[in-house]
Amino acid sequence: MIHLAGPYVLAAVLVGLGVFGVVVRRNAVLVLVGVELVLSGSLVLLVATQAGGGDRWAAGSVLPLFVITIAAAEVVVALAVVLTAFRHRASIDLAQRSGVAP
Repeated sequence: MIHLAGPYVLAAVLVGLGVFGVVVRRNAVLVLVGVELVLSGSLVLLVATQAGGGDRWAAGSVLPLFVITIAAAEVVVALAVVLTAFRHRASIDLAQRSGVAP
């Protein structure tokens, strides 16, 4: 059985940095990096919790595979949206208005 303080602190740092990146950044790609940091923190927490538990066949070892797959698909879709927005606006700054009325 492992001591869980280290992985919990690492997960908290990753989630904290990710939330900070999402809230503070105006660049769409850096916001996406912040979301990925939050996902990484949740994965560390999920695996550490499963490793610290007694049941070796719990879902904590299988769920990270699904989360990694979903994160990869999310990155592809988000980068496609960012690329399309860059082609239309010539900027990926989220604070800048597009000038086109909805």
